[in-house]
Amino acid sequence: MAMYEHFFGLQREPFSIAPDPRFLFMSERHREALAHLLFGLQTGGGFVLLTGEVGAGKTTVSRAFLEHMPQNCHVAYVLNPKQTTAELLATICAEFHIPKKRGRTIKGHIDALNDHLLATHAAGENNVLIVDEAQNLSAEVLEQLRLLTNLETQERKLLQIILIGQPELRTLLAQPHLEQLSQRVIARYHLQALSAQETTSYVAHRMAVAGLASAVPFDAGALKRIHALTQGVPRRINVLCDRVLLGAWAAGRSSADTRMVEAAWREISGVEASAAAWWRAGAWRVALLVLAAGLVGIGLGAGLLTWWSQSPWGAGR
Repeated sequence: MAMYEHFFGLQREPFSIAPDPRFLFMSERHREALAHLLFGLQTGGGFVLLTGEVGAGKTTVSRAFLEHMPQNCHVAYVLNPKQTTAELLATICAEFHIPKKRGRTIKGHIDALNDHLLATHAAGENNVLIVDEAQNLSAEVLEQLRLLTNLETQERKLLQIILIGQPELRTLLAQPHLEQLSQRVIARYHLQALSAQETTSYVAHRMAVAGLASAVPFDAGALKRIHALTQGVPRRINVLCDRVLLGAWAAGRSSADTRMVEAAWREISGVEASAAAWWRAGAWRVALLVLAAGLVGIGLGAGLLTWWSQSPWGAGR
């Protein structure tokens, strides 16, 4: 719990970076992202691709997507994609609650997964695999995921795969050796950062969800500066606003201005710390040498000027 919550009349922390669906701000971009995920779920089979910059809100959208998931849908959620093919298949089986079997090979994992998919399909149930941070998947693992989409009946694919990742994922899938996988992407969406107006609405939304009953404790200049510094990336907004409110609470201020936003940004971005580290690392010696050289230069210049003015060439001029 943040120290400033009681001061601002809040019931919970408004700017946590945890992907809490309660705080999901449904901008037009976020609504489109969620719509693409739901479309992929209804279509069945193939890949759905959701990309965006770090902190853009991809994971939060995916958590909201899970809340819209039908009860007859089984979900396997892979958070750590840096695994070998065998490790990933074992993780998928574990997520689908397929009984473990010691010494199971890659083929054994696939056979067990196929049996599970067929059994749940016969019961009228669906299966979705969500892979977060998918830009870290190796080419070998991606190829295995493509092969998993071959598990099917005569009517439909048995497994829907959703890949969530940073922009590098789009570059990865554009490589020629992954063309077959790329052709199986039935929906793709790139989540952009918030506009200035959306940033203001985003801050107000999170404060309201946290229980704020009065005006947002940021003046217009502060909100404008928050957007400029964070470039509309929600995670950056959260970190900055949290530090600004902490500073306002410490100063006993009910509203934050641009100066307080700037001070908070310097603190969280490490500008002051970097300057201090630079100085402690010995840069002060370089600065003193430059200053000394300047002073010596001034002294030499003054000496030459005096000599010239007293010389036969300079005296008569």
